[in-house]
Amino acid sequence: MLAFAYFLILLLCNCGNVLVYSLNDEGHTLLSFKQSIKEDPEGSLNNWNYTDETPCSWNGITCKEQRVISVSIPNKKLSGFLSSSLGSLSELRHVNLRNNKFSGSLPSGLFKAQGMQSLVLYGNSLSGSLPFEIGNLNFLQALDLSENFFNGSLPTSLIQCKRLRTLDLSQNKFSGSLPSGFGKNLVLLEKLDLSYNNFSSSIPSDLGNLSNLQGTVDLSHNMFNGSIPSSLGNLPEKVYIDLTHNNLSGQIPQNGALINRGPTAFIGNPGLCGPPLKNLCSSDSEASSPSSFPFLPSNNPPQGGDSVGKVIGGQGLSKTAVIAIIVSDVIGICVIGLLFSYCYSRVCSCGKRKDENGYGFDQKRGKGRKECLCFRKDESETLSENIEQYDLVPLDAQVAFDLDELLKASAFVLGKSGIGIVYKVVLEDGLTLAVRRLGEGGSQRFKEFQTEVEAIGKLRHPNIVTLRAYYWSVDEKLLIYDFIPNGNLATAIHGKPGLVSFTPLSWSMRVNIMKGVAKGLVYLHEFSPKKYVHGDLKPSNILLGHDMEPKISDFGLGRLANIAGGSPTLQSSRMVSEQHRQPSSTPSEVATAASAAAFGSNYQAPEVLKVVKPSQKWDVYSYGVILLEMITGRTPLVQVGNSEIDLVHWMQLCIEEKKPLSDVLDPHLAQDAEKEEEMIAVLKIAMACTQSSPERRPTIRHVSDALERLPVLSD
Repeated sequence: MLAFAYFLILLLCNCGNVLVYSLNDEGHTLLSFKQSIKEDPEGSLNNWNYTDETPCSWNGITCKEQRVISVSIPNKKLSGFLSSSLGSLSELRHVNLRNNKFSGSLPSGLFKAQGMQSLVLYGNSLSGSLPFEIGNLNFLQALDLSENFFNGSLPTSLIQCKRLRTLDLSQNKFSGSLPSGFGKNLVLLEKLDLSYNNFSSSIPSDLGNLSNLQGTVDLSHNMFNGSIPSSLGNLPEKVYIDLTHNNLSGQIPQNGALINRGPTAFIGNPGLCGPPLKNLCSSDSEASSPSSFPFLPSNNPPQGGDSVGKVIGGQGLSKTAVIAIIVSDVIGICVIGLLFSYCYSRVCSCGKRKDENGYGFDQKRGKGRKECLCFRKDESETLSENIEQYDLVPLDAQVAFDLDELLKASAFVLGKSGIGIVYKVVLEDGLTLAVRRLGEGGSQRFKEFQTEVEAIGKLRHPNIVTLRAYYWSVDEKLLIYDFIPNGNLATAIHGKPGLVSFTPLSWSMRVNIMKGVAKGLVYLHEFSPKKYVHGDLKPSNILLGHDMEPKISDFGLGRLANIAGGSPTLQSSRMVSEQHRQPSSTPSEVATAASAAAFGSNYQAPEVLKVVKPSQKWDVYSYGVILLEMITGRTPLVQVGNSEIDLVHWMQLCIEEKKPLSDVLDPHLAQDAEKEEEMIAVLKIAMACTQSSPERRPTIRHVSDALERLPVLSD
């Protein structure tokens, strides 16, 4: 009996040993990695233990044919150091440990996994240099080490990773020059971000070989010096090249992808000169100096010069005679102008009358219209050149309606503002339009109005409301747009005033709206003819289409209202070209900016009160506030105790006080709790956009690229 008991104990012990040692070698390797982790506050690795035969069921582990191919544990607040043991996983293809708290250096043993295709470690506290062994990863396609503390020069072996498609080393402390042959060898690169480092030396000319690049090539906030290689113009034309805040000098090449880039791509390089910057290069300034023109009186014109030079500077008419001729011409023109004005006012005095329904844009019809049309069609090149202009001017070849059809249509008031009334107009054939009436005053600035409105009419983008046509007369100015059926973003976020219930936007819908608005702004900032600034972006002028796709509206509206002679309470949008800013600002411009800031400060950047000339970073700030509004579900003014603070400062307080995410998010997003990681990512983007210093805000191109990293979502 005693012998049997002994045998039973021995059997149980052996069974225990079998359980303990049943885990395969890759499981032991991962447990070795687990031992290097000091803190796991969310218990992400709790099911990593010895009782399984393989680690394929563990959190964050993916296997193929019972071999570990992926270790993905992002955003779990893990702290510790990276163990080189991961390099022992022979079939390892993907490592994703982003947004944790790993510190220490990157172990060279990690690169023994020579089949690795992606290594994503951004958002940790890793430091030290990038090991030379990185060159062993011949199959590596994505390397993202951004937002760490890596330093030192890039190893020359990096160029051996010839399959790289994504290289993001931004926001580190890398220094030195880029490896020789960088552009020649890494020709498959689609994304390149080296911003916010200490890279120095010159920009390699072979970067122009990277013909597969997309989005933004970001070399900003480094110490690159020397001239911009003209070979960068060989990059795809749709690529945006960000060279801001370096030590570059010399003339900006004007070829290929470098043409038509606004000055925002080159600021922060005092040594750069030439278009699109205002500071001319020395050779340009000499060429444009007065002394370089040979026919001015201060120079001796060559024999046989033109007759104008001879008359003014030679033995022709005296200076007194020339001045007398000019003065007499001016007086004659003024007299003719006064006579024309008098005759015009006598012949073309028209009263105005409102239509039967009182809306007031059914005017100048029938007899009144014929009496007031002072120019026949054959007396001018086009009707749109007449000051009194009573025909609809289409801005799109697809416009198939005329003024009479528009004025006979059913009209319903959609809304009123300081910039006029907006109507929903339904034509007899069922076509629905939105018509904005700008005002009744002004008749002397038609040409200016025509130039501005036709520039806006050329803008075509899926995320910008299309201006189809316009109408101008002394007493009436109308803008005709596509009708967008699902209201605006402000109503979609907060509901209509007075209505208790509404259907809140899901997280996926919000992300798709965010992406669409960013794309629309990228088009305005980079691809529109004049690199425009919206200037008054807010949820109420972001309209939602049939499929809830966002469309930016009210672009250039304040400018048009001002020209049209109305008296808007606020210039709600500034149609400003980065390439056509005035060198100084008038008191009226200062007053306009101050008024805008005071009236719409909830979305306006803080520098609006100090800087008159709008910049694209104004739009980035406004966009950031909108992101916060969509994430939190709160209005731009938040009630805190007995006082109100703006949404940006409220969010900063929440971060400082380390409030849980649930206290910050819109309660309607509780059903999307599994998307917490994406919400945090968008929140970080919003906080970057709302930095108080415009220099620290990203470009809208950067923002759009960051949002595109999020997965494509659908309900």
